[in-house]
Amino acid sequence: MNRSTISLAGAVAALAVLSGAAVVTGGGDDRDTAPVASAARLPVQRSNLLCPAPSGSEFAKTTYTSFTPQGTSGGAGGAGSAQLVPATPKGKALKPLTAAGKPATSATDKPDAPALIGTADGPLAPGWTVQQTTVVDTGDGRGMLGTSCVAPDSEFWFSGASTGADRQDYLHLVNPDDTPAVVDVELYGKDGLLKASTGDGITVAGKTAVPVLLSTLVADKVQDLTVHVVARSGRVGAAVQAVDKKLGSDWLPPAAEPATSLVLPGIPADASDVRLVVYAAGSDDADLTLQLATPTGLITPAGHETMHVKSGMTSSADLKDLTKGEAGSLLIGSSKVHTAVPVVAGVIITRGKGSKQEMAFLPAVPEVGARSTVADNRTKGSTLSLVAVGKDASVKITSSAGSTGGSPVSKTISVKAGTTVAVPPPLPESGKGTFAVTVETVSGGPVYASRTLAVPLDGVPMFTIQPMSDDRGMVAVPVARPDLGILNH
Repeated sequence: MNRSTISLAGAVAALAVLSGAAVVTGGGDDRDTAPVASAARLPVQRSNLLCPAPSGSEFAKTTYTSFTPQGTSGGAGGAGSAQLVPATPKGKALKPLTAAGKPATSATDKPDAPALIGTADGPLAPGWTVQQTTVVDTGDGRGMLGTSCVAPDSEFWFSGASTGADRQDYLHLVNPDDTPAVVDVELYGKDGLLKASTGDGITVAGKTAVPVLLSTLVADKVQDLTVHVVARSGRVGAAVQAVDKKLGSDWLPPAAEPATSLVLPGIPADASDVRLVVYAAGSDDADLTLQLATPTGLITPAGHETMHVKSGMTSSADLKDLTKGEAGSLLIGSSKVHTAVPVVAGVIITRGKGSKQEMAFLPAVPEVGARSTVADNRTKGSTLSLVAVGKDASVKITSSAGSTGGSPVSKTISVKAGTTVAVPPPLPESGKGTFAVTVETVSGGPVYASRTLAVPLDGVPMFTIQPMSDDRGMVAVPVARPDLGILNH
């Protein structure tokens, strides 16, 4: 690696290039570990998001909510733009976001609505988020499907997929670039890697989307699967849509990367069944501990104190009505008996009874970090779940202006270590329509969060859960050294 110094004018120009090229796209490379003199955290100047095709049902109605929080433009010039355009020739661009702090909404009821490719730049780029919410009120796939559109990346994990007789799970791949992406799909069941007939080398042409029915990749009918998506060239957005004959439908959010300790925040208080699905990613078997962070502290689920997962295999545990009337968060740790092994995890949550049941998915999530935002909150039905791990924490919750007006409202709450706080977000003052909610860590230890959106319909407790993690609205940029030079990599 070569190092050199440049003039002040050159340093300023280089910093402008670096900050201007800072893009939230995923697929970062941390191999360059040379020390730098210092770094400034500056707002990103461009963000990319990808939304899967919402639903093929003729009874589907989909709402898109685009939002950028205020406060991190960093003096970026210009008005900026945030636009979602179709990944296929069908359809048209959605209503653009024109200002930070107020959501922009669009809707469609077309069964052939396409996947979307989104770009935000300038002051609308830092923290840009898009929520895609679909309601299918009858027929196959009846349910509420919600997903936060994802940044393109080269690797995704999904926990809780299935090729079982009652399920139809589609992996949706979206390529935001002009050049093709080549993707490998690995499916792991209780006996390890399933032999896939067509899962290697799936080509996704530039600026297109490809749906892949998981049951066409393998002959096995497997209830609980872990899906590993790897782009060997290019980058994609990936999402799994699950449709169950009895339990409705929803999107599986991408799970946090394999780790030796994981947090799944925000299992609803009235969950009638919770099924945990875990994959051991290491070369050794994983011996895990399970704890539930309740509103009053940590407890160990009776009969599920520990869990053993064989290397390279997926295991599941039926935790039944784990929360028993109080919202909780599942904490997965490593037993001290053996060496800690990284795992991937998620839960399938069922609410309701009999023919009036609905399912949703909650994966292990990264921490909130500095700031996280989720869009499409309603006056009724939105619940934030927050859990602090290790140390007490304080967080600031801000509800934006509504999509049709009003003023933002903020409040600060404390979360004790090892507890879950489930609260409705504050409502915007005089606001109407949907609104966005931003969570910022003020002090203390790490906080993990999710948002549950519940909209009952005809006696069915329809709901969806969106994990909340750091929005990556800020990026570290090298700054000038005292001798007016910067490190030039």
